[in-house]
Amino acid sequence: MSGSPARAVQERMDELRPEFIDFIRQLVLEESPSTDPESQRGIRALLESALRDVGLDVEHIPGRRTGGHLLARSPGDGGGERRQLLIGHMDTVWPIGTLREMPVRTSNGRLYGPGVFDMKAGLAMGLFALRCLRDLGLDAGVAPIFFINSDEEIGSPESEPLIVHWARRVSRAFVLEPALGETGRLKTRRKGIGQYTVDVAGRSSHAGLAPEEGASAILQLAHSIRDIDRLADPDCGTTMNVGIIRGGSRPNVVAPNASAEVDVRVWSAAEAERIRAGMFGLEPTVPGTTISLTEVAARGPLERTPRNVGLWERALLVAGELDLDLEEGSAGGGSDGNLTSQHTATLDGLGAVGDGAHAVHEFVHVDRVIERVALLAGLLAAP
Repeated sequence: MSGSPARAVQERMDELRPEFIDFIRQLVLEESPSTDPESQRGIRALLESALRDVGLDVEHIPGRRTGGHLLARSPGDGGGERRQLLIGHMDTVWPIGTLREMPVRTSNGRLYGPGVFDMKAGLAMGLFALRCLRDLGLDAGVAPIFFINSDEEIGSPESEPLIVHWARRVSRAFVLEPALGETGRLKTRRKGIGQYTVDVAGRSSHAGLAPEEGASAILQLAHSIRDIDRLADPDCGTTMNVGIIRGGSRPNVVAPNASAEVDVRVWSAAEAERIRAGMFGLEPTVPGTTISLTEVAARGPLERTPRNVGLWERALLVAGELDLDLEEGSAGGGSDGNLTSQHTATLDGLGAVGDGAHAVHEFVHVDRVIERVALLAGLLAAP
């Protein structure tokens, strides 16, 4: 066996290649949209069985409006030893029946299918990395916890508290989201996300007979949207997007109400706080109107903190052992890695190399994915 755990796993994956590809196929063939909890029974059963096969105790945590989540831990894990978190999701954006239009197929070293890139190949990578380490007797003394949720594609509304709970109790987290671009860059930065609802109350009146008696909520919302837009700072990557507006009742009635839904993206926690202060500081300028604000969602950024950089540097060392060129990158979208990064060292983008997340050409590069199993295993085996 090679001196490097990663090299040893690389050799073991050459033997397991057909089985690995078949397992990815099985996962993709089990359609599992976020919005259809019952559809997730099949993939959940596959994953439960595979997790037990690598020696983990598995718990299904039922969901209220989701298919629930899987928590797999080392037997007898009482919390006394150091632990590390692997995190992924079993849900996809694709509705039941998509396989008829996007069948699972291979072509020119690529494996195609709905959800294969985001992120069923990533789940298979996590499982086979653990299996190889078990088969080879490689143990760094950092016990794995594998958490797989079923609601990531809709913002992890039920699983977020569980993710935060475990992130606070581990020394590091590895996120199996797809890598960035054809070169497979790991994600060392992700934008934080904020979502706000702005509600404006005014006073209705007849637009022709007594317009002066009314107070237009729509007019005030228009002024507020200009104020919101001024909070953006393109130079530092802060974007403000008013994506939905509603208001009024009839053309001849001064609007008594109006609302807007706002999406915010920021690279730093400091910017998130600045935007929050600005949003809650919105003041009406149209007499007779009032503004109320609701922060619907908030997810801090995955920043390039010293502890996160430490994991990235460890990944570079492991990549060197495998003769892999590795680059880092930034993503404008969020993931569950944003949640873990607030509490523990986090490295994201350790899943599949490919393209087409949420697109009809979704695929993974089979050879590149197998290489990344060894990279992931080398990170898991690091002390």
